[in-house]
Amino acid sequence: MGRLDGKVALITGGARGMGKSHVRHFVAEGAQVVFGDVLDERGAFVAAGVGERSCRYLHHDVTSEDDWAAAAALAVDAFGRLDVLVNNAGVLQFAMIADMPLADFRRVLEVNAVGCWLGMKAVIDPMTKAGGGSIVNISSVEGFAGAEGLSAYSASKFAIRGLTKVAARELARFGIRVNSVHPGGVLTRMIIDSAGARAPDQGEAFLRAMPLARFAEPVEISRLVAYLASDESSYCTGSEFVADGGLLSGPGY
Repeated sequence: MGRLDGKVALITGGARGMGKSHVRHFVAEGAQVVFGDVLDERGAFVAAGVGERSCRYLHHDVTSEDDWAAAAALAVDAFGRLDVLVNNAGVLQFAMIADMPLADFRRVLEVNAVGCWLGMKAVIDPMTKAGGGSIVNISSVEGFAGAEGLSAYSASKFAIRGLTKVAARELARFGIRVNSVHPGGVLTRMIIDSAGARAPDQGEAFLRAMPLARFAEPVEISRLVAYLASDESSYCTGSEFVADGGLLSGPGY
């Protein structure tokens, strides 16, 4: 514990799933956290459980520039600085290309890719004033390999890889590091809901393709994110960190 002592972090999509895990783990590691979501009742519940001394919640639509400005300002106003951004918020829409409405495709890209871009833009100034910082963009194994029914999701997660590498080059001059994390199957509501939309044999094939034949617990991803947020990863930028149980290590996915 104490890996993030003195750090102030902004985490998106923190009301449930991996985001909730990131919020709790960051606080346990010593950080003060501002987190946002559009699920206000759940977000308020998470914040109350953590406590106001270490945590603040606000309504945050990651596709809104105004909401991003408010989130960055709250971090500085409440805790005096901003050192870390975790671009975690994301949506998953399962549909074959032939059946997917254009509006659904655009929504996934807006939340997952445009939201990530807006977040990085919003924190440049406060992180520069703090002397630098770390941005962790949550992508996916679908940012490396496509899967049937995930055209929008995979496109958005491939986009995050590119955004991360460009931002790493542009922001290094300000002392800001940028890396991406690529989880495989993590046991969250989004994965459970997605699995329900697929044929049963697809879920079984997913597990069979992993050397570690199980889903990850959210905290297993949070530990990696905390490492990248911390000074222990001070020479890491523009890099991709995969936590997938070995899924991409060979054929079968």
